[in-house]
Amino acid sequence: MEPTTPSQVFDSASFLKNLTTLPGIYKMFNGQDELIYVGKAKNLKNRVSSYYKNNQASPKQQVMMAKVCRIEVTVTHTESEALLLECQQIKRHKPRYNICLRDDKSFPYIYLSDHAFPLITLHRGAKKKAGHYFGPYPSSTAAKESLKLLQKLFPVRQCEDSVYNNRTRPCLQHQIGRCTAPCVGLISAADYATDVAHTKLFLDGQGGLLIEQLIRNMEQASAALEFEQAAAHRDQIARLRTVLEKSHIQGEKGNLDILACATQANSACVQVFFIRNGQQLGNKAYFPSLGDEHEASAVLQAFIAQYYLNKPIPAELIVSHALPETELLTEMLGHQAQHAVTISPRVRGERAKWLQMAVTNAELSLAAKLADKQSLHGRFLSLQQQLRCPTLPQRLECFDISHTQGEQTVASCVVFDQNGPVKSAYRRFNIEGITGGDDYAAIGQAVSRRFKRLQQGEHPAPDILFIDGGKGQVKAAQKALEELAINNVMIVGVAKGPDRKPGMEQLILVGQEHPLDITAGASGLLLIQHIRDEAHRFAITGHRQRRGKAKKQSSLEGIAGLGPKRRQQLLKQFGGLQGIAQAGVDALCSIDGISQPLAQRIYEHFHHQDGN
Repeated sequence: MEPTTPSQVFDSASFLKNLTTLPGIYKMFNGQDELIYVGKAKNLKNRVSSYYKNNQASPKQQVMMAKVCRIEVTVTHTESEALLLECQQIKRHKPRYNICLRDDKSFPYIYLSDHAFPLITLHRGAKKKAGHYFGPYPSSTAAKESLKLLQKLFPVRQCEDSVYNNRTRPCLQHQIGRCTAPCVGLISAADYATDVAHTKLFLDGQGGLLIEQLIRNMEQASAALEFEQAAAHRDQIARLRTVLEKSHIQGEKGNLDILACATQANSACVQVFFIRNGQQLGNKAYFPSLGDEHEASAVLQAFIAQYYLNKPIPAELIVSHALPETELLTEMLGHQAQHAVTISPRVRGERAKWLQMAVTNAELSLAAKLADKQSLHGRFLSLQQQLRCPTLPQRLECFDISHTQGEQTVASCVVFDQNGPVKSAYRRFNIEGITGGDDYAAIGQAVSRRFKRLQQGEHPAPDILFIDGGKGQVKAAQKALEELAINNVMIVGVAKGPDRKPGMEQLILVGQEHPLDITAGASGLLLIQHIRDEAHRFAITGHRQRRGKAKKQSSLEGIAGLGPKRRQQLLKQFGGLQGIAQAGVDALCSIDGISQPLAQRIYEHFHHQDGN
């Protein structure tokens, strides 16, 4: 069945006549061949036909269908497979009329390495290293708080192996009582193993068992007249009880998530509380993108399907609303998780209290988000007024340049829309082939490279292009756009005022001799300052990374016989240039591929560079 092209009139009757009755997904495209909606169906013919029946399609669906110029279908074996495929397509393409989850970062875990003296640290990404993983945690902040707490309870090292292997004296963490310095042998393997075992019990949610063990240890130390050790165990028990009282949920021992949804003004917030082994690890608010107004139950169902697509799924989900297709969703989640999954909309007792807490948090988070969105909308209105734009700007971009005396030049491009920064659209450009310190040429190259991608359809054009600089930078940006035959983008230079104070910026427009007169303190100017400062921060961060990488490479590249693989291995094993510089010849020889003569050259490179 050949799909129609956007230039053709969509013959819905002919399309529906030949449409299959099998389960699958359907994808709707508009006149610009953009995917605007993805749906799943147990019976594709019946589901798609319903959109063309006025008595079944809602007013909002009718508005959407007026834009449809092409429909594609993909057949699946079951409706559950169709649901999974629908979620994958929505997450990949983010169609205009679907509920889309924007935040798709992997969860952080706490990682305990498989080592004679294990390290404990924050981990995000694939679980490739041998060891134990605890979590997931709702955010890196929650995981870091747990690590900080563990340092006080059981001082297991948190330094990387490259640092640990090359210590010759205890570090600051040992001096403040947060590490027992196994790197220099200040604790026995047996005692360190005990701290590791206690850490595992705590992270596994076995707090009660851990307290019992510590009580026995305290009693044994007291009986042996080791009163200092007994007092240390007593203090551990007291701190542990305080922690468990705050995080433990009465009556819970397993893993579950609590999800509550609040909707208002075509916006939604889903609050997720993480419960693992009976302990609350934290919570996080998510703000799905809604194409139109949706019921909270529909938002929650779409959120769950996308949220757990590539993530660990607990045995139970407690939800604030009954979902439209609970059985289908549990079937899909169970298939993914390889274990039974229960979705519970009605709970009692302690669980009901936690669910209500999640609902309250969702409502408060959404109210704060809407207030901020209204403030941002006001700034866009002010910006329109100050720049005398005929329509309200929808997308803003800003470029900035960062370098050190013309070296390692980096250009940044940041993007804002009416929801704030669009970080997924941020880009950096390493500037090459120009005279060092020529900011005009750097801006021209960055703008040209960015907008070539626009012509290739990689991103939409901005309404306003801000350039951090004066007339020279603005002319360079204008020339770059003219060479690409782009003439529908407003260019605004943001130059520092006479005293270089915030709020005194001058706005430079193409073809105007003098800076634009703007109202002092206008909220639109605050928006300009925000996007300019964000571009500046992003450029400096990129420049520092490039400069640091260049320093590492240049310092080692001058050593004969030291190739890129061995350079990388040295940096990894010793934790950076400082570690290599402090290493002796014997330590350098211990690295695979580093011979005695090469180790001697490396040592002399750092210790005799001045010819001494």
